[in-house]
Amino acid sequence: MDLVFPHTFVPWFRSVAPHIHAYRGKTFVIGITGELIAAGRLNAFVQDISILHAMGVHLVLVHGFRPQVNEQLQAKGHASVFSHGMRVTDPVALDCAQEAAGQLRFEIEAAFSQGLPNTPMANSTVRVISGNFLTARPVGIVDGVDFMHSGVVRKVDATAIRRAMDIGALVMLSPFGFSPTGEAFNLSMEDVATEVAIALGADKLLFMTEIPGIRESQDDPDSPVDTEIALPDAQRLLASLPRPMQPTDPGFYLQYCVRACRGGVERSHILPFAMDGALLMEVFTHDGIGTMVVDEKLESLREASSDDVGGILKLIEPYEMDGTLVKRSRTEIERDIANYTVIEHDGVIFGCAALYPYPEARTGEMAAVTVSPQVQGQGDGDKIVKRIEQRARAMGLDSIFVLTTRTMHWFIKRGFVQVNPEWLPEARKRKYNWDRRSQVLVKKLG
Repeated sequence: MDLVFPHTFVPWFRSVAPHIHAYRGKTFVIGITGELIAAGRLNAFVQDISILHAMGVHLVLVHGFRPQVNEQLQAKGHASVFSHGMRVTDPVALDCAQEAAGQLRFEIEAAFSQGLPNTPMANSTVRVISGNFLTARPVGIVDGVDFMHSGVVRKVDATAIRRAMDIGALVMLSPFGFSPTGEAFNLSMEDVATEVAIALGADKLLFMTEIPGIRESQDDPDSPVDTEIALPDAQRLLASLPRPMQPTDPGFYLQYCVRACRGGVERSHILPFAMDGALLMEVFTHDGIGTMVVDEKLESLREASSDDVGGILKLIEPYEMDGTLVKRSRTEIERDIANYTVIEHDGVIFGCAALYPYPEARTGEMAAVTVSPQVQGQGDGDKIVKRIEQRARAMGLDSIFVLTTRTMHWFIKRGFVQVNPEWLPEARKRKYNWDRRSQVLVKKLG
């Protein structure tokens, strides 16, 4: 029997809770490659999906079938033909694609129907709905290559998909679309997932792929995976890469992530299906796994509201306990919440600071400057200081100052200069704690 250790389990579960709150009612579109199914990872993946479903996430699942179609073609003695990174779908390939899609949909629906005891599927009820939600058009002839029955998405029936999700169903889509005349077209999983995510205004598009993500260095296959890429950087990287032809090419999934973010999807992800639990690690941990492309317009740095009081208290409490920060009560933070600036990631506050102006002295105090240990060294502290400086300038202040006992050098590196406490505005000087002997540092605002 496995033991549960409260000292590790309880803090971990509490750390996950903000993500659970943040994602309830959100829409995720998840694209899975046929390779995931061929590798025997379907059941474990379905269990992870069922956990997201149980937590109130609206889900659309799009499956691929590249290896399964290749296998069908090989069994019929027919060659697989690809060009420009797409399958050339002749009548035989179309028949094989339809057979493979039918078999995979049966397997996926069966996996969601299992309710085995002692598994994440126990007590779960996941209703799967499929349908003709996609209208397609032919790829046509490209550079002299006739793609025949290969197509691309023309239109997504987003209203029907939302209705299905609203009744608690998981929507499953095969990479097939139909023309208004009833002609069937073989689509790519990546194209379907991307267009559906854009049409739904999804909060996340996640690809479960054969690759670990995008490497920090394209010249070093062993370099670490870049866990987060801003959309402009992803566009520049994509432009510098050779045209992707194979799913294992670095730019193959990246091109769809970029298209999704440009189309209004908040975040798009490339995750390795070979790592067990990669989907849950990406969704429920800060650093995640794989690569996330994010639109920088989604500003995580903002002024605080009353809803942020609890997050601020949780963030600053460890620093109050070790004496780095002066203790502040909930009442005090609630009273002064308009003074605070916060930086958040997926609904969790990872940094904060407050600005208390002294207009008569044309200066202001920057207080409670805090960055979570989880993200220290990633530039969040600099972003917060710059925002406080902007707020101070907007108030007509000439300088800002901080009082600190332990972080003097951090502020000096950012243009602050130490002064005598006698420099403080009279109103602040009366509240100065001479026993604490905090150092006073000032930065003039240009």
